[in-house]
Amino acid sequence: MGERLDGRTVLEKLIAFDTTSARSNLPLIEWVRDYLAGWGIESRLVHDASGEKANLFATLAGGDRDGGIVLSGHSDVVPVAGQDWTSDPFTLVERDGLLFGRGTADMKGFIALALSRVPDLVAAEPKIPIHLALSFDEEVGCIGVPHLLEQIGRALPQPAVAIIGEPTSMRVVDAHKGICALRTTVTGLEAHSSRQHKSVSAVVAAAALISEIGRIVGELRATKRHEGFDPPYTTFNIGRIDGGTAVNIVPRRCVFDWEFRPVPAVAFDDVLGRVEAYAEAALLPPMREIFPGAAITTEVLAQAPPLVPSDDSPAFALAMRLTGANRTHAVSFAAEAGHFQGAGMSAVICGPGDIAQAHQPDEFISMEQLDAGGAFLDGLIRWAVEDGRLKPGG
Repeated sequence: MGERLDGRTVLEKLIAFDTTSARSNLPLIEWVRDYLAGWGIESRLVHDASGEKANLFATLAGGDRDGGIVLSGHSDVVPVAGQDWTSDPFTLVERDGLLFGRGTADMKGFIALALSRVPDLVAAEPKIPIHLALSFDEEVGCIGVPHLLEQIGRALPQPAVAIIGEPTSMRVVDAHKGICALRTTVTGLEAHSSRQHKSVSAVVAAAALISEIGRIVGELRATKRHEGFDPPYTTFNIGRIDGGTAVNIVPRRCVFDWEFRPVPAVAFDDVLGRVEAYAEAALLPPMREIFPGAAITTEVLAQAPPLVPSDDSPAFALAMRLTGANRTHAVSFAAEAGHFQGAGMSAVICGPGDIAQAHQPDEFISMEQLDAGGAFLDGLIRWAVEDGRLKPGG
């Protein structure tokens, strides 16, 4: 049999792995695989194209079959570069009942609690399967989990319910916004700035397009709202822009990275289609009168669908039962729950820690929140042993 470890000890081991999204997560995944193997549990890895990163899927108890619950978390964390930490971000430090370290709240705390319950699950005889799913590259656009979900129902069992343990302070979340990250490249014609009539400024065209994006999102802000979110409308951000070489040279190229976070009523293709239509109808014709090679292209870097609330969701009903809550919440951050919902599972977000701590220097999770998350999982195990029947919410 493997070694029984409490949640704090597992968290200490997980924090020690620097799984910043730019790095490989394999050392952490391999540690989890070996830990589970010590308890007789087989893990299946689903790698990215490079082989440097992997998702992990394992059936912890109840049989390797369809149905049941999957506990899900992402293994990657955001960078610490440029942040003012008072201790080593990759060493778990306790001060006054708070556990500090990168990923404590977002979201290795939940993963640690799930792994610490493995001995109890092995000893139990749940009426339904309990699975574990760990993903890579959630922090850069939920890139990793689709590779895993492609195998669900084929090489991997199809769970009925997904519980994603993002930090919600153990509140039940049944809706989150989506996210679409894009890169737009504008190509014009370079010239001396005194010859603007013979040139095409990529920066000027990019500025006009950015203004139109703001207008489109402003229209959606007024017409398609979801009052459960804060803010209750679709937002956008221009995160990076690069163009031009000198003040007296008309710039040939301009690139800007941007994102929008739609409420469930707004479709990705609607926003992107309107942006591309404006570029094609309003910007490119006058640009091409001067330079036929002018172009505006937009590449989708990553996207994650929103989690859409459902009154008959078994995940919602189960989480409400386990927490004793009488209402659900919506969150404005993007998560993997929408992907799980799109793969045919009833999904809900509920996990320990405060989202306000995510991505911050001196990120922490309180022992109180770890205890609350542990109690939630203990209740899930009891329910799976004594009952195990999934019922619609409402």
